[in-house]
Amino acid sequence: MAQAIHPVSGRVVAPVMSAAGADWLERSERESEENPAKAIHALQIKPGMTVCDLGAGSGYYTVRMARLVGPTGKVFAVDIQPRMLELLERRLKSAGINNVIPVLGTEDDPKLPPKSQDLILLVDVYHEFARPQLMLRRMREALKDDGRLVLLEFRKEDASVPIRLEHKMSIAEVKMELEPEGFRVDKVLDLLPWQHIFICKKKD
Repeated sequence: MAQAIHPVSGRVVAPVMSAAGADWLERSERESEENPAKAIHALQIKPGMTVCDLGAGSGYYTVRMARLVGPTGKVFAVDIQPRMLELLERRLKSAGINNVIPVLGTEDDPKLPPKSQDLILLVDVYHEFARPQLMLRRMREALKDDGRLVLLEFRKEDASVPIRLEHKMSIAEVKMELEPEGFRVDKVLDLLPWQHIFICKKKD
């Protein structure tokens, strides 16, 4: 089956990682390869915020976000695979975390309330969206006016990053795809070993 091509940038859309690949999300090397602690720190998540881990998978970032927003905040953990949400809920129960709302999204809708999110985080997820333009529109609707959309994506510009090409994105591609959907790339942080951090805001 031929892979989809993004209509604006021309990049190949990567296949979605199935729940069978959840072990890769939990690999011990992830700390050194991606430095999630540094990534989370860069997001400046505060107590009381409402945030979303979109493409939450088994909850690797969800639990970290939940601890930062605290009991007065909440995390919407969205995934399109019921099996991933089962793994997530098991993890939350084991950790005693109760400020997370699991959400079964679809390929074109994360099922988030309008103007509800201070931050929507996508960690190595956006490049897998089957319908990225529709998803961007829905995410824009879900963000508060001053909310942030943050993408972590493996750097396509860096050939030394040992990830398949369709699972990488360049700065140029992200700008090309997001700007027509009402976003602007406010900052690109290159603090991490392998990934760009794109901090995006709604265009005025």
